[in-house]
Amino acid sequence: MADFLEEKRKEIQQRLDELKPLVDEFNRLEAAERALAGVADGDGGAATPAPARARRARRPSSANGGSGGGRRGRPKGSGTRAVQALELVRARPGITIPELAEAMGIKQNYLYRVMPTLADEGQIVKSGRGWHAR
Repeated sequence: MADFLEEKRKEIQQRLDELKPLVDEFNRLEAAERALAGVADGDGGAATPAPARARRARRPSSANGGSGGGRRGRPKGSGTRAVQALELVRARPGITIPELAEAMGIKQNYLYRVMPTLADEGQIVKSGRGWHAR
């Protein structure tokens, strides 16, 4: 009996592993479609092109005579993960960080840094454990 149960559990886990990428893709496409619908609806039906990204000049590092202080990398909150998280919050009001992480295929600890930044910018608000768009 135990062998049968273990075999069935392995079959179920294998099938779940096969389906997970499809579920993730579905969630990403659904969020993208809603985001595009929001862009189209906000401009009388005509979608506006996204602005081109500007390249930032590199600051000299401490090895090159620079100060060595300050933040490295891109500006806080400028990543595509924040945009993706915001799209999911708009698509699924009340979504929690564990649900966001699963839908985005990333670890939760990243979102515990991203979500408060979006809240500080006034784009989302936390209610209980869930997040809602403003």
